[in-house]
Amino acid sequence: MKNQYEITLRIPEDLLRKLLYVSEAEGRTPNNHILMLLRNNVQYFERAKGRMDAGALRAIDLSEFENGDA
Repeated sequence: MKNQYEITLRIPEDLLRKLLYVSEAEGRTPNNHILMLLRNNVQYFERAKGRMDAGALRAIDLSEFENGDA
């Protein structure tokens, strides 16, 4: 299984309610819905700007997000 990280998301109440509504309507958990949105956004970015450099991605420090579940 791949390493998974946790981040804290600050979200206004009205947007949270809408997220919960849409996720339920589409049969996803809020977490899975957010992951789908992020994947779609990354795909859009890469279509528009080109693929991200794998070396540059590996160089990003993730230690701030480690939760000990790796």
